[in-house]
Amino acid sequence: MSRQSQRTRQTKETSIEIELELDGRGQATVATGLPFFDHMLAQLGRHGGFDLRVDAKGDLEVDTHHTVEDVAILLGECVAEALGDKAGVRRFASIALPLDEALIEVALDLSGRPFCVYEVEIPPETLPLGNPAFDPQLAEHFWQSFSSAAAMTLHLRMRAGRNTHHILEAQFKGVARCLRDAVRLDGDDVPSTKGRL
Repeated sequence: MSRQSQRTRQTKETSIEIELELDGRGQATVATGLPFFDHMLAQLGRHGGFDLRVDAKGDLEVDTHHTVEDVAILLGECVAEALGDKAGVRRFASIALPLDEALIEVALDLSGRPFCVYEVEIPPETLPLGNPAFDPQLAEHFWQSFSSAAAMTLHLRMRAGRNTHHILEAQFKGVARCLRDAVRLDGDDVPSTKGRL
């Protein structure tokens, strides 16, 4: 059975199409108009072992917020759809992921209960990254929107870090590795005493 999803989202602010194959080969093609954000989303595909295609056009002349938020929502919906009833998945995963001086802890639960804890301090003097610029403060909103749409519990905590690029990239790689582990099939039953997630 193929665990995949293809969804679109159209608003007055964005037009987005995402294709996701959970049991892929880590191939990602991403175009959002924000090169740094593209780089981060590519980490999800590569390190999650997913095949991922994201094509997003947004009102970047207004702000990057709409594009980042709507991609997060649609990507979360794709994860939820591709997982189906979650029968056989491992469900839980956690990792402490280093990237040079940065160390990010990630834990997640494909619980069906959306919740996000984000304890990451972005250095206050941080400048936006890339051109057009990605505001590092949007990372928190991305994870909140993503976890809500995917109906998962997600915790991210920074244990060390000074370089903003490293801090953000460690988050995306960490979530990718946790998702790779949590969605892995490890039986036939839904992993809950309730009988559903």
